[in-house]
Amino acid sequence: MARVKAGAAANPAPPTVQRVRLRFAKRGRLRFLSHRDVARSFERAVRRAGVPVSHSHGFSPHPRLSWVGAAPTGAASEAEYVEMGLTREVDPELVREAMDRALPDGLDVVAAAVATPPALADRIDAARWRLEIRGLDPAEVRSAVERFLAETSVVVTRVTPSGRKEIDVRAAVVTLSVEPQVNGTPADHDPSGAAGSPGSVTDCAILTAVVRLTTPTVRPDDVLGALTVVADLAPPVPVTATRLAQGLLDDGGDLVDPLGAVPATRARPDGS
Repeated sequence: MARVKAGAAANPAPPTVQRVRLRFAKRGRLRFLSHRDVARSFERAVRRAGVPVSHSHGFSPHPRLSWVGAAPTGAASEAEYVEMGLTREVDPELVREAMDRALPDGLDVVAAAVATPPALADRIDAARWRLEIRGLDPAEVRSAVERFLAETSVVVTRVTPSGRKEIDVRAAVVTLSVEPQVNGTPADHDPSGAAGSPGSVTDCAILTAVVRLTTPTVRPDDVLGALTVVADLAPPVPVTATRLAQGLLDDGGDLVDPLGAVPATRARPDGS
């Protein structure tokens, strides 16, 4: 057994006295970053920003950063979350500003809060996705969605390093809706409200899906695969996916912000 040098501290790293949760966005070309690339970017940003982050112990200490449900590579997101341990108390807004300045454009820290029980992972059980489907008539996409929602089970097969897995996408999808897009903007966002001003509905449909977190997690490409199963839907160009929100699904189908207070119906008697 290795001996500790006389006078050497058995546990020299300062303890964690505060935890801060950050919500950040992954935008533009940086949506193609893998989760490992994002994690490395944050580790470098912590050093550049001078944030007093706590570190793991041992011969190769690393910043104490905890991640939850990273978006798939290639998907943009407005709602990614990370929790960091700090060695002293700091105003969360100062942490947000420092990290936002230190990270590259496209990794944008948009909110911060002091971590309170329950754990971050226990504050997320669903996500809202936006899928832009180009090259197809919105009416065709809407018909596929109606056929999907009429089913009780729609199974797709995903190829993983450990083999093929069958996933029931219908069981995970809470809501799925479609709207046409006008001149690059969803139709219901047209200030005039007129169907033909300016221009007309293009061959692009916007899908909005609220999906429960399951094991394995249902991803945007699984939703598209399910539409192919029920209606042979085949977009001619890659679909753009953006995660708009994550959180606890409430009775009205909305998602509760993980950085906010936990709904009373979700809180346990111990306050967690």
